[in-house]
Amino acid sequence: MTADEQTHLRAVVANVKSKLRVTKVTATRSVKTGKGDFFVGFSAAWDSVQDDTGTMGGDSDLHTTDAEIAPNGMTIEEARVAHVLLSMEASIAAWRSAHAEGVVSAQELTDRTAAIKRQHAAVLSSVVGNGNGNGGNS
Repeated sequence: MTADEQTHLRAVVANVKSKLRVTKVTATRSVKTGKGDFFVGFSAAWDSVQDDTGTMGGDSDLHTTDAEIAPNGMTIEEARVAHVLLSMEASIAAWRSAHAEGVVSAQELTDRTAAIKRQHAAVLSSVVGNGNGNGGNS
């Protein structure tokens, strides 16, 4: 790839990235034990907007315009934060399900929940503001 092609590619990527908006974040977790697997999946839509109407049977074009849908999306940084928060909730919920079934003790649930919150707090601080979402490492 020539230098001009690389420059053009960088410009196109920067342009797309600046306009990219995320409207939905999904996180799934499972806790696997000898007495069963406990699976949780959470999905959150930003600002109550579902931007997945391009599927079969989707007819939002009859009710909404692109201008009504697209501007409501999250920035990449907001989507990173939403993902970390949703991931944390999914992890805790999976352990809570295992506890509800009597497979893990209340103390283990408490310990796991505290560890999950600590770990996710650390991840939150690494994804906000540094632009790459991986703790400052490229």
